[in-house]
Amino acid sequence: MHFQLEDLASFRLKAWAWGKKEEYCTYLYDHDIDYPKGGFRHLLAVGAKKVCPMEDGYSFESVQKFHKQHNTWLFGHWGYDLKNEVELLCSDHQDGIDLPDAFFYIPKTLFIFGENEVEIQSENDIELIYQEVLTTPLPVASTNGWGGRVSPKISHATYIDTVQRIQEHIVEGDVYEVNICMEFLANEADVDPFDLYLRLSHLSPAPFSAFHRVKDKFVTCSSPERFMKKEGNKVTSQPIKGTIKRGASAEEDELLKEQLQNDEKEVAENMMIVDLVRNDLARTCKAGTIKVPEIFGIYGFRSVFQMISTIEGEIKEGIPFTEVIKKAFPMGSMTGAPKVMAMALIEMYERSKRGLYSGAIGYITPEGNFDFNVVIRSALYNATDNYLSFQIGSAITIDSEAEKEYQECLLKAKGMLDALNAKIVF
Repeated sequence: MHFQLEDLASFRLKAWAWGKKEEYCTYLYDHDIDYPKGGFRHLLAVGAKKVCPMEDGYSFESVQKFHKQHNTWLFGHWGYDLKNEVELLCSDHQDGIDLPDAFFYIPKTLFIFGENEVEIQSENDIELIYQEVLTTPLPVASTNGWGGRVSPKISHATYIDTVQRIQEHIVEGDVYEVNICMEFLANEADVDPFDLYLRLSHLSPAPFSAFHRVKDKFVTCSSPERFMKKEGNKVTSQPIKGTIKRGASAEEDELLKEQLQNDEKEVAENMMIVDLVRNDLARTCKAGTIKVPEIFGIYGFRSVFQMISTIEGEIKEGIPFTEVIKKAFPMGSMTGAPKVMAMALIEMYERSKRGLYSGAIGYITPEGNFDFNVVIRSALYNATDNYLSFQIGSAITIDSEAEKEYQECLLKAKGMLDALNAKIVF
């Protein structure tokens, strides 16, 4: 059922506030940001009509089978540690959030937002839902946020040592690039994840924003990066590699954009990941169809400029859509090259299990199309244990300067710290 709206922005927020009380809720929003190929569709899934059962070790196949049975919308996530289903790898570090590696559900109620209208699909009374949303108070972000403190899982010295060890592996010829992440956490965080999402969206609007609830686990995501999108037989991946801060003026912005565009190290990082993604897509796409319509594009966000490349291909006949995801998972921008060795070194040198961080949140349509982000610039919260976590990563190459990489991590953390109104305690 369709409804015309005079104030779409307010209705979207009211619908989310109406639905966030459910144990399962996924809100996807692109914040109308200029982005190559566009950002997320504006969607809100509320409640779980049915949850996809996962066969151990066969998560991708389980989702494919579930979708074939029901031919309807699915919402959910792929966790980074599904790498262990794709390759002979392991994940032995602590995970304070403890979300399932893969989770998908059919929503009880689905809101599909257009330019000035909304389509509501539901097993319940749609007219009643519409009226309830209209009378729901408009959520407003708090002025203070959480106001607590977070601690890095590793010390500054350990991070510097890790970068140097990775570079030794590069010299030995084991890898060319490795994305190393560190966790910032709080063990006794009394956080309102709904308020955090509002604050994060205001301070760091992003084209792949997501609020994702699975029972007592919450993800507030302000991701600028698309992992993969499928439309018909066409698949698109848009890795980000290359970051620089925004300037204090338009003139400084232009200088910084030019600096990023001409940074040999950042360009080399981006090129390596483009090649990796092309190889990933070649496993499921027709020969000769993989193209790079844009490379090294510079796009502005609230606090940083990012270097984004776009890779496209046409899927071979008869390939299940989840196989396209599986053969490219996890995304190269969060692993490194060659991918398998990079992931093995990540497990060796990182101190936290990534879980959903550097995984993907998104949706699958009844036709088998999909769109998934890269879960970065995100806070994850276990409300039962009051465990708050966000992770920050940086790509290490032979040209990396360890201290500069550390400072880049702190720059990337700024948006989350501001949203939380939190301080780092070293």
